[in-house]
Amino acid sequence: MIFRQLYEPLSSTYTYLLGDEQTGRAILIDPVISTMERDLAEVRRLGLKLAYTVDTHIHADHITGALELKRAVGSKIATPAHDNLPCTDIGIEEGKPFQVDGITLHPLHTPGHTEGHCSYLFNDRVFTGDALLIEGCGRTDFQNGDADALYKSVKEKLFSLPDETLVYPAHDYKQRFVSSIAQEKARNPRLGDDKTLEEFKHIMANLNLPYPKFIDYAVLGNQKCGVCPSDLPENLERYCHQMTRSPQG
Repeated sequence: MIFRQLYEPLSSTYTYLLGDEQTGRAILIDPVISTMERDLAEVRRLGLKLAYTVDTHIHADHITGALELKRAVGSKIATPAHDNLPCTDIGIEEGKPFQVDGITLHPLHTPGHTEGHCSYLFNDRVFTGDALLIEGCGRTDFQNGDADALYKSVKEKLFSLPDETLVYPAHDYKQRFVSSIAQEKARNPRLGDDKTLEEFKHIMANLNLPYPKFIDYAVLGNQKCGVCPSDLPENLERYCHQMTRSPQG
């Protein structure tokens, strides 16, 4: 199995490339439109062909590359079935493994950051999207977020995975690349160290974070699997402008 972790610095987003060495087919988890050419170059460099893009949820801080990648190379689009996006080729559901040749993702419905949010378990690692970050978690104050639901998702589904399971989140803002279930259970300041639901709800209610500057455009664009709005203000155009970045990880 081929694995690469790729980074988009503007939204601090991690995209994950998984490739089957035997068949040459690959998937991208949480691709970003602005790094589409970078991602395709990496796929080609590794001798792979992109078969699917897979998003963990409807993002609020960047535009997914799913639609443009489909237009460019014919890859299919997979998203959580709960979101019922008409642009999706395959809706992903918990209990139904998503398989591309030798790559099998086991979806876990982990709502709370968004209603339809899914994490994807793959062998010894889990791609947690925004449900569980390295020593953090996604916000619960927009997109029908729900602190009670996120607490349950993390505590009952993610923290029930083996301690040695590697945690690969959709974002990190401190140049960290990977964690583990054991580390998050012990050190996560919001959800670890036996935090109670009431403690978690108090933390989330008092984050005092600013309104996401790109959300009003990103959510609408991502509900169409990655469409940059025509009325995008000039100061936000870089969120949709295609640019090439070097891979990390």
